[in-house]
Amino acid sequence: MRPMPCGPIPRASLPDAVRICQKTLNAQTMTNSTLTLFRQDTFEPAEPQAERLVLANDADPRDSSLEGITVVELQFPKFSDGRAFSQAFLLRRRLGFKGSIRAIGDVLVDQLPQMARTGFSEAVLRADQDLSVGARQIERYASHYQGDAVRATPRFVELA
Repeated sequence: MRPMPCGPIPRASLPDAVRICQKTLNAQTMTNSTLTLFRQDTFEPAEPQAERLVLANDADPRDSSLEGITVVELQFPKFSDGRAFSQAFLLRRRLGFKGSIRAIGDVLVDQLPQMARTGFSEAVLRADQDLSVGARQIERYASHYQGDAVRATPRFVELA
């Protein structure tokens, strides 16, 4: 399969999906969300304990009361344990949580793009992780073709 050529493509020669894809490549993009990054060794929560809910990674967020909660902390006990991504998605999309969702634990810069897509607003990086590398990871993918927890409408619908 040949790569898609750059520049204008005659409208009649392409099916709709490919035209939309070409528009996506040429359109100005927006960041899906912004993550605030912290280092684990220097992080101190700003909010009072009464406004913070810490969920274990095996807890169902639908079973928790979010009344009066401004921050939900989701735990990554190991880098390879991704259950907190599902919890963040549930909080944002199904429960409509508007407060901050913070990732804590074994959080690496490799996880940041997916965190931005699943609804996290803060990430407390492991002490050996570089904040500037984390910021570049987030900026690397300015937009995505599929919908996600932050932007539910797929990109091709927005551009049509």
